[in-house]
Amino acid sequence: MIKESLQNVKNTAKRTISKLKKLYITRLVLRCFVFAFFLFLYIKNPEQFDVLNGMNFFKEFSFLHILWIVWIIDMIVQIVPSKASVSIGSLKLFKKHFKKSSVPYEKAAMRLYFKNANVSAAIIFAIWVVLISVIGVLHSKNIVNEAEMFMISALFYIFDLVCVVIWCPFRLIMRTRCCTTCRIFNWDHLMMYTPMLFIKGFYSASLIVVATIVFIEWELSLLLHPERFWEKTNCSLKCSECKDKLCPTITLAKIKKQMKKKK
Repeated sequence: MIKESLQNVKNTAKRTISKLKKLYITRLVLRCFVFAFFLFLYIKNPEQFDVLNGMNFFKEFSFLHILWIVWIIDMIVQIVPSKASVSIGSLKLFKKHFKKSSVPYEKAAMRLYFKNANVSAAIIFAIWVVLISVIGVLHSKNIVNEAEMFMISALFYIFDLVCVVIWCPFRLIMRTRCCTTCRIFNWDHLMMYTPMLFIKGFYSASLIVVATIVFIEWELSLLLHPERFWEKTNCSLKCSECKDKLCPTITLAKIKKQMKKKK
């Protein structure tokens, strides 16, 4: 009976997984390979990481340039409305993804929602500042060098999609249903690149500047158009309208519930 229930769950998962989720899983696997490649490069050919320092970015080519291009393109997709395969959670700041709800809402309820969301976001921001400060201290003590700070960012590059595809620890603080309604979705690149904040060079500076633009655009949009970020005013964020289906479709609770029904 247990085996039959698990098989039913497996079959349901196969039917419900979306194209976007398959794409995100593929991207996650590729990011793991990227990290492994640069870890190998760091061990075997550390000179490749000289491009991180000063204006060496323009003096010689390295594999880090390729990743820099990928990262810049990823951020441009978030800055400019596009038809790229990206979650609605990242694109909800744009007017074209706003679908006004016909159901009346209370402005007080919206203010309370964003007040709680902003408090949670501030907590996460504070935690991140502490984490980055620790990395900065380790760098000042010559415990962590420039290449290793790059590797930390590459590791965060993996965790970024782990949060989307598998499990997000920030949801414990944000208490959001999924990525679609996440208050800090487009903070991802700024959080990824801040470990390189202490590297004095064009490579890290350019990434952090563009990531900051993404961050400011997100926050300004939230300030000027909060209705785009709340599922009760933007129907595009509701489960019933969801096409991304990035959240887990099968949970342990559903398995247990199905097994109880069989009994």
